[in-house]
Amino acid sequence: MNTLLIIVLAILCLFVVISLVRGIVAFMKTTKIDLETGEGETATDMQLMQNKMMFARIKYQALAVVVVAVMLAIAQ
Repeated sequence: MNTLLIIVLAILCLFVVISLVRGIVAFMKTTKIDLETGEGETATDMQLMQNKMMFARIKYQALAVVVVAVMLAIAQ
């Protein structure tokens, strides 16, 4: 059971890193577009992608915390 939880935790950590990187890339593209056009008033596709990735990151982090809590509960 512990091995399975560790594997799930590793996968969730990987998802956190992937969503964080994708969110940062979307942020950088949004900043570049805003600097080039001089407009920053409307939500672009990149800004929506950034919000989506940051929400995904929070979701995966919460799931990872739950897995760690389950591991600690099993260990006691």
